[in-house]
Amino acid sequence: MRIFKFGGASVKDADAIKNVVNVLQEVGYSDTLVVVSAMGKITNAMEKVVESYFNDKDSIAGTIQEIIDYHNEIVSDLFQNPNHPVYTNVKVLIDEVKGFLAWNKSPKYGFVYDQVVCYGELLSTTIVSAYLNEVGISNTWLDVRTMIKTDSNHRDAQVNWERSQQEVVSKVDVSKLYITQGFLGSDENNFTTTLGREGSDYSAAILAYCLNAESVTIWKDVPGVLNADPRNFEDAQLLDKISYREAIELAFYGASVIHPKTLQPLQRKEIPLKVKSFIRPTDNGTTVGKGNGIEPKIPCFIVKKNQVLLKLSSLDFSFIVEDNISEIFKLFSDHRLKVDLIQNSAISFSVCLDNKFRGLQPLLEELKRKFKVVCHEDVSLYTIRHFNDSAVKSLQNGKSVLVEQRGRETVQLVVK
Repeated sequence: MRIFKFGGASVKDADAIKNVVNVLQEVGYSDTLVVVSAMGKITNAMEKVVESYFNDKDSIAGTIQEIIDYHNEIVSDLFQNPNHPVYTNVKVLIDEVKGFLAWNKSPKYGFVYDQVVCYGELLSTTIVSAYLNEVGISNTWLDVRTMIKTDSNHRDAQVNWERSQQEVVSKVDVSKLYITQGFLGSDENNFTTTLGREGSDYSAAILAYCLNAESVTIWKDVPGVLNADPRNFEDAQLLDKISYREAIELAFYGASVIHPKTLQPLQRKEIPLKVKSFIRPTDNGTTVGKGNGIEPKIPCFIVKKNQVLLKLSSLDFSFIVEDNISEIFKLFSDHRLKVDLIQNSAISFSVCLDNKFRGLQPLLEELKRKFKVVCHEDVSLYTIRHFNDSAVKSLQNGKSVLVEQRGRETVQLVVK
């Protein structure tokens, strides 16, 4: 069986969804499970609903209405019959969101986030599945939450692989076409969980692993995996082949084209990952699989913006040694700050962090009790794999470099 994943850009409007039909017709769709993300920027809109729920309840109705209007416009463009069941199905899903917000008693942000944001994927797959059936591509809609089982670590759930395998195998007939959601799972109490932002690629890999799939294809608006994000760097080039190891390195450093967790289950079963263009679906794109390094071997540029650089030093000029560092990392874990770079000397310790779970302020309060702390917010972390001098100079030009760290294959710069 093949696993296809279509992201938000590939289903952002009616024309985009019609193009999904074209892709399936060009490359075939038998024995295929299709994973679909929320449409366009709907995940952001759903996050705004959650923010409003906690901070500005008066604005919830307006934000939900924008989401309703967005999806209704797409549905009306795709379905000429105003009595088509998809209209009712979309309304039912929206009513479920409203109902949850009305009866929920949990004060936990992560729990509320997962129960609300999941509807982006549920809406998109409901519409895409209905449209494919409408144009003669018979398919079955599946709720991925009944298949991918996780713990209750909301917004970054860990997969229960044994349970998930059992559920996937019991629900999927490998001879059929299925449409299901990315990003989502459920815990042992059947509450919705999410796998981390941009987790739909990971969903595809989980399903591929459970089904022993022949391949996973991620359909994007770029020709494949590029050596740099064209939104941030000029003259980005296509990488034809990437080894699992190299792809995991790129993902670890923050390459946005592949989710950091996606490669691990695929590597374990040597399932190739293809990244291809939904604009030119018959082009080769990029293949990630067994092999060495990358082809062609050129510098690869990665940037992570909106990072935090902390510089810690001891108050009494004593060494920052193992017991201090162990304590510091426990605090990072407790406050859910992801470490992206470390540099230390005898009496100082610098670390670049991702504050996506908003743990920075309480972390700083605890650190300042034992250390002198200098905090630089809104910095950017640049990583160059397979760097050369000209590649490094191109990043340093006109920027204030706060930290530089070099290895044999990789250089990292924290810049302001």
